[in-house]
Amino acid sequence: MKKLSCAAVAAVAMLSAPQANANINPWQDCGIGAMIFEDNGVAAAISNLIWDLGTTAITSATVSEDTCKGSIIAKATYINENYEQIETDLAIGEGQHLNAMLDMFAPANRDEVVAELRKSIQLDAQQPTVKKAEALYMKTQALVVAG
Repeated sequence: MKKLSCAAVAAVAMLSAPQANANINPWQDCGIGAMIFEDNGVAAAISNLIWDLGTTAITSATVSEDTCKGSIIAKATYINENYEQIETDLAIGEGQHLNAMLDMFAPANRDEVVAELRKSIQLDAQQPTVKKAEALYMKTQALVVAG
């Protein structure tokens, strides 16, 4: 009976929720629930409601919409898995992998971001790729936010 009540509360909350973006349901697509249950919106909504009554989910949808549906994880994973190709593209100043990364971040000042990234790319062969990928992610995110 408790599960049915929680599901009913979640359904009512989802239907009556104000949304930052018409395509985003904060209880299903944002917050801790969406990070844990990426492919199960109902489980994500219930998790968000149980965790903190959905406040984290709503806050992330309102304040930082790009954290919804795991876009942070998707960006970081893409950079980590394609770091060498992105590094090569940055050395050239253009390329498919660099463009895909920039499409994920969607900077308003794309050319400036590329120029700054080219200056700051870490070419240290001794440093692990994961560390270089993390540095690239952090630098790109900082440049986009500074925009």
